[in-house]
Amino acid sequence: MKIAVIAVGKMKPTYYREAMDDYLGRLNHYASVSEIEVRQDAALARAIPKGMTTVALEVNGKAFDSRGLARSLEEWGSNCKSGIAFLIGGAEGIPADLSQRADFRLSVSSLTLPHRMARVLLAEQLYRSMTILRGEPYARED
Repeated sequence: MKIAVIAVGKMKPTYYREAMDDYLGRLNHYASVSEIEVRQDAALARAIPKGMTTVALEVNGKAFDSRGLARSLEEWGSNCKSGIAFLIGGAEGIPADLSQRADFRLSVSSLTLPHRMARVLLAEQLYRSMTILRGEPYARED
Protein backbone atom coordinates (compact mmCIF):
# COMPACT_ATOMS: atom_id res chain seq x y z
CA MET A 1 0.00 0.00 0.00
CA LYS A 2 1.19 3.52 -0.80
CA ILE A 3 0.31 6.40 1.50
CA ALA A 4 1.05 10.08 0.96
CA VAL A 5 0.58 12.63 3.72
CA ILE A 6 0.30 16.00 1.98
CA ALA A 7 0.26 19.00 4.27
CA VAL A 8 0.64 22.75 4.29
CA GLY A 9 3.68 24.03 6.14
CA LYS A 10 6.85 22.67 7.69
CA MET A 11 6.87 20.63 10.89
CA LYS A 12 8.06 23.12 13.49
CA PRO A 13 8.77 23.06 16.42
CA THR A 14 11.11 20.10 16.56
CA TYR A 15 8.97 18.01 18.90
CA TYR A 16 6.29 17.77 16.19
CA ARG A 17 8.96 16.79 13.64
CA GLU A 18 10.42 14.15 15.96
CA ALA A 19 6.99 12.64 16.67
CA MET A 20 6.11 12.63 12.96
CA ASP A 21 9.41 10.97 12.04
CA ASP A 22 8.87 8.33 14.73
CA TYR A 23 5.41 7.34 13.49
CA LEU A 24 6.30 7.54 9.80
CA GLY A 25 9.31 5.32 10.48
CA ARG A 26 7.08 2.77 12.19
CA LEU A 27 4.48 3.02 9.43
CA ASN A 28 7.10 2.40 6.74
CA HIS A 29 7.32 -1.21 7.94
CA TYR A 30 3.78 -1.73 6.62
CA ALA A 31 3.38 0.67 3.70
CA SER A 32 5.34 2.89 1.37
CA VAL A 33 4.85 6.29 2.99
CA SER A 34 5.77 9.72 1.69
CA GLU A 35 5.32 13.09 3.32
CA ILE A 36 4.86 16.05 1.01
CA GLU A 37 4.98 19.57 2.43
CA VAL A 38 3.64 22.47 0.41
CA ARG A 39 3.89 26.18 1.18
CA GLN A 40 0.25 27.15 0.75
CA ASP A 41 -3.23 25.68 0.50
CA ALA A 42 -3.42 26.33 -3.24
CA ALA A 43 -0.55 23.88 -3.82
CA LEU A 44 -2.28 20.92 -2.13
CA ALA A 45 -4.16 19.76 -5.23
CA ARG A 46 -1.05 19.92 -7.43
CA ALA A 47 0.88 17.79 -4.94
CA ILE A 48 -1.50 14.81 -5.05
CA PRO A 49 0.17 11.90 -6.87
CA LYS A 50 -1.83 10.85 -9.93
CA GLY A 51 -4.55 8.28 -9.37
CA MET A 52 -4.50 8.27 -5.57
CA THR A 53 -7.66 8.14 -3.50
CA THR A 54 -7.89 11.46 -1.66
CA VAL A 55 -8.87 11.76 1.99
CA ALA A 56 -9.26 15.32 3.26
CA LEU A 57 -8.87 15.88 6.99
CA GLU A 58 -11.79 18.05 8.02
CA VAL A 59 -13.22 18.86 11.45
CA ASN A 60 -16.70 18.08 10.04
CA GLY A 61 -15.61 14.91 8.22
CA LYS A 62 -16.61 11.38 9.19
CA ALA A 63 -15.31 10.31 12.58
CA PHE A 64 -14.12 6.78 13.28
CA ASP A 65 -12.81 4.85 16.20
CA SER A 66 -9.42 3.23 15.57
CA ARG A 67 -10.87 -0.07 14.34
CA GLY A 68 -13.23 1.75 11.98
CA LEU A 69 -10.35 3.75 10.54
CA ALA A 70 -8.38 0.53 10.09
CA ARG A 71 -11.26 -1.05 8.15
CA SER A 72 -11.62 2.06 5.98
CA LEU A 73 -7.88 2.21 5.34
CA GLU A 74 -7.98 -1.41 4.20
CA GLU A 75 -10.97 -0.67 1.94
CA TRP A 76 -9.44 2.47 0.43
CA GLY A 77 -6.18 0.60 -0.16
CA SER A 78 -7.86 -2.31 -1.89
CA ASN A 79 -10.01 -0.06 -4.09
CA CYS A 80 -7.14 2.09 -5.35
CA LYS A 81 -3.98 0.69 -6.94
CA SER A 82 -2.14 4.01 -6.79
CA GLY A 83 -2.54 4.55 -3.05
CA ILE A 84 -4.13 6.95 -0.60
CA ALA A 85 -3.34 10.66 -0.22
CA PHE A 86 -4.26 12.28 3.09
CA LEU A 87 -4.64 16.06 2.76
CA ILE A 88 -4.06 18.41 5.69
CA GLY A 89 -4.65 22.12 5.21
CA GLY A 90 -3.00 25.00 6.98
CA ALA A 91 -4.50 27.26 9.63
CA GLU A 92 -7.59 27.92 7.49
CA GLY A 93 -8.12 24.25 6.63
CA ILE A 94 -8.42 22.71 3.19
CA PRO A 95 -9.83 24.93 0.42
CA ALA A 96 -13.57 24.22 0.01
CA ASP A 97 -13.30 23.21 -3.66
CA LEU A 98 -10.58 20.66 -2.89
CA SER A 99 -12.52 19.31 0.09
CA GLN A 100 -15.58 18.81 -2.11
CA ARG A 101 -13.52 16.97 -4.75
CA ALA A 102 -11.92 14.64 -2.19
CA ASP A 103 -13.02 11.02 -2.29
CA PHE A 104 -13.55 11.06 1.47
CA ARG A 105 -13.57 13.56 4.33
CA LEU A 106 -12.12 12.32 7.61
CA SER A 107 -12.28 13.90 11.05
CA VAL A 108 -9.52 12.90 13.46
CA SER A 109 -11.19 14.91 16.23
CA SER A 110 -14.21 17.10 16.78
CA LEU A 111 -11.80 19.49 18.47
CA THR A 112 -10.05 22.15 16.43
CA LEU A 113 -6.38 21.13 16.37
CA PRO A 114 -3.24 22.89 15.20
CA HIS A 115 -2.54 21.45 11.74
CA ARG A 116 0.87 20.15 12.84
CA MET A 117 -0.70 18.26 15.72
CA ALA A 118 -3.31 16.84 13.34
CA ARG A 119 -0.46 15.49 11.18
CA VAL A 120 1.11 13.70 14.13
CA LEU A 121 -2.28 12.34 15.22
CA LEU A 122 -2.94 11.08 11.68
CA ALA A 123 0.46 9.36 11.49
CA GLU A 124 -0.11 7.65 14.84
CA GLN A 125 -3.58 6.49 13.82
CA LEU A 126 -2.32 5.17 10.48
CA TYR A 127 0.33 3.19 12.33
CA ARG A 128 -2.27 1.96 14.83
CA SER A 129 -4.54 0.96 11.93
CA MET A 130 -1.81 -1.17 10.40
CA THR A 131 -1.18 -2.95 13.70
CA ILE A 132 -4.93 -3.56 14.10
CA LEU A 133 -5.16 -5.04 10.59
CA ARG A 134 -2.28 -7.40 11.39
CA GLY A 135 -3.43 -8.29 14.89
CA GLU A 136 -0.27 -6.89 16.46
CA PRO A 137 -0.12 -5.88 20.13
CA TYR A 138 0.30 -2.08 19.75
CA ALA A 139 -3.47 -1.58 19.58
CA ARG A 140 -4.98 -2.45 22.96
CA GLU A 141 -8.59 -1.30 22.77
CA ASP A 142 -10.09 -4.68 23.73
